Amino acid sequence: MRRTTSGSTRITRGKTGYIAKSAGGTRYARIAQRLEQAIRDGTYRPGDRLPSVRELSGQWDASLTTVSAAYRQLERRGLVEARPRSGRVVCVPPPSVPEPGMSRPDPRPTEVGIGQLALMVLRDAMDANLTPFGPAMPDPAFLPVRELEAITAKIARAGSSGIGRYGVPPGAKELRMRLARRAMAHGCALGPDDLVITTGALDAVTLALRATCICGDTVAIESPMYYGLLQSIEALALRVVEIPTHPRDGLSLIALREALDEHRIRAVAAMPNFNNPLGSCASLEAKRELVDLLARRDIPLIEDDCLGDLAHDGTRPQPAKAFDTRGLVLWCSSFSKTVAPGLRVGWIAPGRYRSAVEHLQFTNTVAGSPLTQAVMAEFLASGGHDRFLRRARAAYGERTADMAESVARHFPLGTHVTRPSGGFVLWVELPETIDAQKLYAAALDARIAITPGHLFSAKRRYRHFIRLNAAAWSPSHDARMNVLGKIAKRMA
Repeated sequence: MRRTTSGSTRITRGKTGYIAKSAGGTRYARIAQRLEQAIRDGTYRPGDRLPSVRELSGQWDASLTTVSAAYRQLERRGLVEARPRSGRVVCVPPPSVPEPGMSRPDPRPTEVGIGQLALMVLRDAMDANLTPFGPAMPDPAFLPVRELEAITAKIARAGSSGIGRYGVPPGAKELRMRLARRAMAHGCALGPDDLVITTGALDAVTLALRATCICGDTVAIESPMYYGLLQSIEALALRVVEIPTHPRDGLSLIALREALDEHRIRAVAAMPNFNNPLGSCASLEAKRELVDLLARRDIPLIEDDCLGDLAHDGTRPQPAKAFDTRGLVLWCSSFSKTVAPGLRVGWIAPGRYRSAVEHLQFTNTVAGSPLTQAVMAEFLASGGHDRFLRRARAAYGERTADMAESVARHFPLGTHVTRPSGGFVLWVELPETIDAQKLYAAALDARIAITPGHLFSAKRRYRHFIRLNAAAWSPSHDARMNVLGKIAKRMA
């Protein structure tokens, strides 16, 4: 596929012609979303004839090729079909399944015991022979690897790679300056000196835990929660209280307030923007209330925002850090889920814990790589990151929606699946008779990678849940989902 750019519009040459992409995302995808919403709302009912390509082209000032691409997307989703001499008509809606409800974890503090299964799941990602529905990694084929390699070569030729010296905390000034500018656009009043560069988001979160807690302390977390965080908590000998979390609205503030009243909680760890695995996104009001609730009790909030840049509609939600006036929010993120997992570049805005974070980083890893930090600083300065995000947001929105529809078609009755508005993972609740770990083993035999749900709980709950990664989804994967669904039906 070849691309050229002109102003704010990108022209993409596909198999069937040229398609216009605007700066705000893929034009044909937005047209498809408008048509899909009209179908869902009942404006067009099953059997109704839709406007012709030429009619829509005139109504919405779009090219014939762009409108045709929008219709093809709806055809792939089973919402529209082309009939001879009738044009395109609305199909009977594809099977749909509800979302899971609010989680119901055990409210008592507990130690964490994830074991070796998490490492096994991560190793699945390295096996190119497996269908990649498992680890939450971006699609390698989709990433701007060549652009990043070109920047790396340019820096090396200029003799400014920094590989002949140690880096020191808080990291490269140029990168911190670029990150501070982006943070201001998200509503966070941060300067370069308020940021510390880390080796990915998990490193940032682990440093935050070490800076705020000591062995035996209790941390309140969303439930379910990314298993990497749980492993860090386990390694630091901390205890957790799991807080009910809704797949749309996020952390239950009512349940959190009750937990704070009942237990001595030293810190709260959460992903207000697109929780992994739920995909939930808290409202601005909920984020403000969360920050205020913890500030009144002088409790730090460790905010993992590594998926915040991947809102499907292109509107970047503000982090909770935007409402922090006392330095109690430790804002953590990285480029690993967006453009460059192999560069291992992340950051933390640790607020009042900055000195502790810098000291802990120095005693653990000294600092991150000067070369990878220089590469990311240049990538940001060139506008490459923003250009890529515009493509990625729309693409991941389409892929998660398509995968969710595939789950609805192929999985057994009683299945529930999330419909996230950001990121690229789905949380699937299976009938209770299905053991997700057994499904994981059977899926591997069929050369399919998935992630069993009990990894996302300190008490190994969610045994009939799985997480699916939609980042690399393509229409050809529907057949593989059919295979996985047949395995699940046999177990049900």
